[in-house]
Amino acid sequence: MISVMPLYAATEKVERPKSEFDWEPVMQAIIQVESEGDSNAVSGNSCGAMQITPILVKECNRILEKRNSKKRYTLKDRFSVTKSKEMFLLIQSYFNPTNNVEKAIRSWNGGMRYSVKRTQRYYNKVIRNMKK
Repeated sequence: MISVMPLYAATEKVERPKSEFDWEPVMQAIIQVESEGDSNAVSGNSCGAMQITPILVKECNRILEKRNSKKRYTLKDRFSVTKSKEMFLLIQSYFNPTNNVEKAIRSWNGGMRYSVKRTQRYYNKVIRNMKK
């Protein structure tokens, strides 16, 4: 039996870092579900294309501080798609290091202690958008 390895595995004896996981399809689907791509969307405390709350901004800054980074996010940054995606990736790297897509989607809607039942409709919408 012949084993086929990806080229990087054959030339390098290291695993690909988890940071190379491609979250783009998930983020794009979340953006469609949350705001239909409107970076100026506002709904209650949630703002921007990814509908980020002030609590999430604070959590990102807490993670950055814990990692000894000087970078900080502001509430205004929620209106930047690029910075919103950075915050999403930061949250995933901290709370979801195994890159579990289902966990990422459900927790974006229901928080880290999400209920599968309460996040089911949202999860289905995001998955449908990923398949478009």
